Amino acid sequence: MADSAREMLIPIVGEVTDIRRDTPDVKTFRVVKSDGGGVCFPHMPGQCAMLSVPGVGEAMFSITSSPTNTEYMEFSIKKCGHLTDWLHEMDPGQDITIRGPYGNAFPVETELKGKDLLFIAGGIGLAPLRSVINYVRHYRKNYGTVDIVYGARSVDDLVDIDEIRSEWAGKDGVNVHLTIDRAQEGWDGNVAFVPDYVKQLGFPTTKTALVCGPPIMIKFVLKALETLGFSMSRVYTTFELRMKCGVGKCGRCNIGSKYVCKDGPVFRCDKMDELPDEY
Repeated sequence: MADSAREMLIPIVGEVTDIRRDTPDVKTFRVVKSDGGGVCFPHMPGQCAMLSVPGVGEAMFSITSSPTNTEYMEFSIKKCGHLTDWLHEMDPGQDITIRGPYGNAFPVETELKGKDLLFIAGGIGLAPLRSVINYVRHYRKNYGTVDIVYGARSVDDLVDIDEIRSEWAGKDGVNVHLTIDRAQEGWDGNVAFVPDYVKQLGFPTTKTALVCGPPIMIKFVLKALETLGFSMSRVYTTFELRMKCGVGKCGRCNIGSKYVCKDGPVFRCDKMDELPDEY
């Protein structure tokens, strides 16, 4: 086994220094190395890490902080199982183990450089894209205009809404378009499902799109982009929810001839035509 692969399998002890509640079932955990602080390891936008609580379990999560942040790493985690239930009950100051990074990143230093970008996210799907968005904002001169379409079931389910409104919207050539599925009291913004809102906004097909959300949302967003005339060679998505061991050994992330952890989780969407219709 190569040294780099071996290092990715060795867990690092991290301390959870801060926990904030984003939605009723999503919390963001700030993690630093327990022996001196700082990030546990370098990464690129779109990569993942394995978080573990000994005696409880382990699971793969997207790294939601930007690589440009060297003080700490962040993970936005939805409460949906035994390990996540335990994490949601923990307090700052406790230790976890972390290893990685796993998977391929979004091509921020190659194909995306110099391009006008369109980010499309639904619900917790904003988490993997947050790292990319903040990376692009940090190196703003390397990219063109940025549009962010983000939607959720309700206002309460919009992750990182304070950061979106105070740090992203209307700054550095970044345009934010928010929507919720159904009208509710106190919301005067757009009401529509994300794929429908994308079609309503009608973005130019010269943009490069990055999409993340529930599988059914991704499916209909891709159809919406095709309706607008987008080439799938200008669209990227991530299948990080399929990742398990992270190193291509367990086979549980297999789709056709591909292993999501080794060949992804980021895929250019014209390459998805090579995959079977199981995702």
